[in-house]
Amino acid sequence: MSRTRSPASATGRDADYSGGVYGSMLAASVVIGAGTLGNFPRAELVVLLLLTGVVFWAAHVHAELFGTRLVERTVDRRAVLHACREEWPIVKAAVPPAAAVAVSPLLGLDIEGTLWLAVCVAVVGQIGWSVAAARRAGATARLMAVTATVNLLLGMLIISFKIILKH
Repeated sequence: MSRTRSPASATGRDADYSGGVYGSMLAASVVIGAGTLGNFPRAELVVLLLLTGVVFWAAHVHAELFGTRLVERTVDRRAVLHACREEWPIVKAAVPPAAAVAVSPLLGLDIEGTLWLAVCVAVVGQIGWSVAAARRAGATARLMAVTATVNLLLGMLIISFKIILKH
């Protein structure tokens, strides 16, 4: 589960945002899975998105700390807090799709419209997180465009699952 850290993260300068990419894809998958179940209260989907983000964050923190123990380094409070911070983008990535679900009634959206909004917000977040991660790592504009394109394609793949599962 642990990822290779970006150069910026390795120097302690900034957080590794690759967890945000992962968290956004996770959020889109949660929305698609929930959408196959039919009608449900929006509040349930908001809570499901946020709790799933927290559980996966905790799993990644555990994996990071377990990996640290495997290389025989002491796991102290500082290491735990560092791992918690490093993996926090997973949770942060669940917030925009959850917010989209929460505000969807104000936009007059039915459940299907709500699901589409949340999936699109998650995919846009996924692209944004990937570009932010690449930028923090010092990538060129060309490389940032490549990562944005790859993440757009991955997002479109997730969207195609929604279309296929609905029919």
